[in-house]
Amino acid sequence: MKKGVLFDNSKKFFPILTMILGLGLGIALLIMQHNIVAVVNVGYMCIISALIILGLLIFKKLYLWNFIGYGASAIAIVLYYAIWGADAGFGAFSSGKTGWSSVENALFSGASNYNFLVRLGGNILLILPCIIVLVALFVVGKKSFNKKSTHFVLTSALSVLLAGTSVLYVLTMNLRSQPNVDRLWEGHDDYLKKVDKNTADKPNVLFIMMDDMGYGDTSLNGAIYDTPNIDRIGEEGLNFDNFYSAYSVCSPARFSLMTGRYPFRGYADNVIYPTFDTLSPFASTRIFNSIEMGNNVDGMLGDEITIAEVFQSAGYNTGAFGKWHLGDYGEYLPTNQGFDYFYGGHHVNDMSPFYHVSEENGEYEIVHGTDELIVDGKKEQSMLSEWIHEEITDWITDKVTNSDEPFFAYYASPWPHGPVFAGDDFDGTTGMGTYVDCITEFDYYLGELFNTLEELGVMDDTIIVFTSDNGPALEGSTGELRGGKYTAYEAGQKVPFMIKWENNDGLWENGETRSQSAVLCDMFPTLIDLCGITVSGTENNLPMDRDIDGVSMLPVLKDDTAIHTIEHPILHMKREKLKAIQYTAETKDVLAREEYKDYTYPILTENEYVTFKYFRKMQNDNPAFFDKTRKNWLYILSDDKGENYNRTSTYPEIADEMNKQMDTVMKNFKDNRRGINYDYYKTL
Repeated sequence: MKKGVLFDNSKKFFPILTMILGLGLGIALLIMQHNIVAVVNVGYMCIISALIILGLLIFKKLYLWNFIGYGASAIAIVLYYAIWGADAGFGAFSSGKTGWSSVENALFSGASNYNFLVRLGGNILLILPCIIVLVALFVVGKKSFNKKSTHFVLTSALSVLLAGTSVLYVLTMNLRSQPNVDRLWEGHDDYLKKVDKNTADKPNVLFIMMDDMGYGDTSLNGAIYDTPNIDRIGEEGLNFDNFYSAYSVCSPARFSLMTGRYPFRGYADNVIYPTFDTLSPFASTRIFNSIEMGNNVDGMLGDEITIAEVFQSAGYNTGAFGKWHLGDYGEYLPTNQGFDYFYGGHHVNDMSPFYHVSEENGEYEIVHGTDELIVDGKKEQSMLSEWIHEEITDWITDKVTNSDEPFFAYYASPWPHGPVFAGDDFDGTTGMGTYVDCITEFDYYLGELFNTLEELGVMDDTIIVFTSDNGPALEGSTGELRGGKYTAYEAGQKVPFMIKWENNDGLWENGETRSQSAVLCDMFPTLIDLCGITVSGTENNLPMDRDIDGVSMLPVLKDDTAIHTIEHPILHMKREKLKAIQYTAETKDVLAREEYKDYTYPILTENEYVTFKYFRKMQNDNPAFFDKTRKNWLYILSDDKGENYNRTSTYPEIADEMNKQMDTVMKNFKDNRRGINYDYYKTL
């Protein structure tokens, strides 16, 4: 060996093993195409850089095979994000504060014909410091020096620098990649092209979605404070006793509203987090979605057909205001999902970063930044209700005044999700704490919005829907239901629901209550039906290329006819698992069964319908007995809304049938997760 040369290319077992591992991880990344494998690769790079340091300190050598393994892993990461990346490759620096997206900044976002080259350049720039140091270390390691100590100092400094640049790469690397799922773009585009653009005599739609508002948080449902303007929707329309969100937490429920499908269809079974968190330790939220949701999904997939896209294709003006929470870049942005305009936050008010944007055509600018929403190191969001109210009021006024087309407005309040805030004019006014102050403020501004609709002359011909995405968390009323947010018990998904439409052509009588069950994914087919939207001139108006889980609520709205029967049960899911199933049956059908023909229970003899809910296994909601679970429990919600009594011993056959039906439902989901109609795609 030459004097001062520290490089070793001999065939030692451990260095060769590390090289093989690096090559294997790189190949695995290119074959599997998953972000989690990229994370493992970059972790391998950090470990190898540490091994290089240890090799110098202990053996006074640099091993060629470590360099090859490191380089192979790094090259694989760059190639992966260049080919399958979802943006230009600026990693943690592609934050909401820059506004890079898909139209005006094509070179930065990797759009148009520059996709591969721009992504390649962006990802090379991120990893360039690592490569420069690796090459420098390789060259210095091979070079002979007169003094071995000088050589050792230089290589040691470079190896430490390699470790530092590797860690820096972890913090800044691109972790946005294209979803590795079955895509439905052809059916998406084909359906929207066929939606008839005909808005003559069509009503406006104002859909109001609260955040974490409990079933009992309106005075119409028994709250101990007043919500007169919210109540007005039910008092001048219909109030529902048994309406369910499609999930017991935020993002999945909103997915179902937008698509008419259960969130399992879109890998949307959990809360969606920001995809950027620049230079925070390990920038953890940047990888959360793609790992937790799976298959690199970062939000509501762009090939989902949203209710906003349907109304937009039919000629409506579409706007969204408030909380989005279905993705923060590219195909996941609200104005890439059918909304002409969006004002509000891409994330939840307890997430970081949190800001309000003005967005059109997939391009946005921050109009209320973090500095306005954090004061003295604490969150300060007392202006949110007023800001959102001003934006939606101005937008509706503009569309009614300056457009001949009707509007579809999605009003997604961030309240009363914690931490709760109320404006200066409302804070402390109810004597019941900020939670109620916050709802009272929302109710006030809702009344102001109603006044605007009346002044514009469109109140009577606007369908107004009010509901919540799930039940309450730390505060709020469940109306004596069991459980709360993020549980499959009633309080997790049973939410307030009211609908008002003065010009409903006699579909219902105002001031009535509906007792039959409906679920949030029913809103997709229901609103399409109510507004008379047609496809290719026919009333067969739902997409044919995919399963739509929702059922039109028209029979319930008209005469309280049950729609969620055994053929269309309501599902209670949590993190890709089916926790409970429920459906309504006619009592005469139950009594007609041989095993129940002699039953004289009032619930069967005095009612037209009976609603069953079955849990195969559910954790106890009593923290004193956290180790207990409810297994094989059957509830009859018709006379036991609090889920207090297990009826399995009385109706064992029904419990067994529902248990088997749960297996069937999950098998169908797993066999065809996205609910694709393959026969339809064969015709395209």
